[in-house]
Amino acid sequence: MTAPGRPGGGVSVTAQGWRWRHAGRSQWALHDLELEIPPGQRVLLLGASGSGKSTLLQGLAGLLDSNEDGDEGGRLLVDGVVPATRRNRIGMVLQNPDAQVILSRVGDDVAFGMENFNIAREAIWPRVQNALDAVGLDLPLRRPTSELSGGQQQRLALAGVLAMDPGLILLDEPTANLDPGGVVEVRDAVRAAAEQTGATLVVIEHRTAVWQHAVDRVIVLSADGGIAADGPPDDTIARHRRELTRAGVWVPGVELPRIARTGTPGPPLLTASDLSVGYPAGTRSEELSFDVHRGATTIVTGPNGAGKSALALTLGGLLPPRSGRLTADAGLAPAPRRREPIRWRSRELLTRIGSVFQNPEHQFLTGTVHEELSLGPRALKQDPATVADRCAALLTRLRLEHLADVNPYTLSGGEKRRLSVATVMATQPELVILDEPTFGQDRNTWEELLRLLAELTDQGTAVVAVTHDLDFAGLLADSRIELSAMGVRC
Repeated sequence: MTAPGRPGGGVSVTAQGWRWRHAGRSQWALHDLELEIPPGQRVLLLGASGSGKSTLLQGLAGLLDSNEDGDEGGRLLVDGVVPATRRNRIGMVLQNPDAQVILSRVGDDVAFGMENFNIAREAIWPRVQNALDAVGLDLPLRRPTSELSGGQQQRLALAGVLAMDPGLILLDEPTANLDPGGVVEVRDAVRAAAEQTGATLVVIEHRTAVWQHAVDRVIVLSADGGIAADGPPDDTIARHRRELTRAGVWVPGVELPRIARTGTPGPPLLTASDLSVGYPAGTRSEELSFDVHRGATTIVTGPNGAGKSALALTLGGLLPPRSGRLTADAGLAPAPRRREPIRWRSRELLTRIGSVFQNPEHQFLTGTVHEELSLGPRALKQDPATVADRCAALLTRLRLEHLADVNPYTLSGGEKRRLSVATVMATQPELVILDEPTFGQDRNTWEELLRLLAELTDQGTAVVAVTHDLDFAGLLADSRIELSAMGVRC
């Protein structure tokens, strides 16, 4: 199906026995892939976390180098040629939008791709503004990109792709860090752009319902690197409902699990009094007063740019408050006169407050998954046998045991997120702070993560989670902090 638009709008995609194996791995991420996508077709790519979805998109974007990144076989073609020769017709939003921000100002960053492909100067800036409007990023063109939240970075990356007017749009979880209103806004902007230009669209998304009625076709990758299902969205999901659910695909209408909670919230661990947070060069939040309790989950929600990540970093002792006070319970603080987390040393934070950043790669330090997981406990000089048992249990629980010897930076986005959560849990802190903990998870790994966090709180650990995942919040929240651009409700 080719949508109406300018001449030659969409491009074709062909995989002929294509296979790819990442460097340092024995198993193929994808193998013997046979695939035809005609120009203008809109495709939703589904599959379990780690099934090779992002690898396929990177291959289509011409970002995989068989001389350095891994081993390749068969053929993967865009308009009948290797993707690297058609980059001026391909636009991709990466799974980590932070890696796609290039220039220091919003307008310049959106214009970057067009300038590289010699678009006339007088045509660039109207397209920049139109793209920003389409994705709902209402910011001055001179706004520093360093001040953007993760969700704003995601909108910025998409605006840069749409402004280029590509023939092939590749999106790797483009709404994962967006608030619910932003999800709809961005999806509709992508659909409108594809319909107007006739571009071919391939989008990865774990939440099937978001894109089900915005695409022409669903392709499901299997755990063994092939294609498990392929066809029209409604028909394919209906016919393969049971298999897709078992494989971890978010099938619309399937009930959420019951998360049993046996513990009860304890006394306050952290107390915020008239606390205002924010990055040094940016705006600050309204004043906040709340408690974080032992054995309870506090959920932080709000629109993109409201200051949720800044609040998480402040609670974690990694960013100083802009005003007000944040104090720890005397039993948590390392010394009676140092009850403010920002004054604690790194080693003191390890067993007291563990932070999981929005971007998992920002906290990776070693060359293998197992080394990454054991780094914190080893720094605390804990018993080697105890460390080994704890790490093995976490690897198994979070479905990472087969990746123990793999470089953390080569994992899928969902695997990176689970590893970042595991590294914090390995040091067994009394408070765990997570920024978007369910990003990149299929339904199976999502449920396992929820059950693990529920068990933590039942054992007396306090959990603070920044999230746009309303299902996650509904199942785990004992209390909520809701931030907004106009104020704060606690």
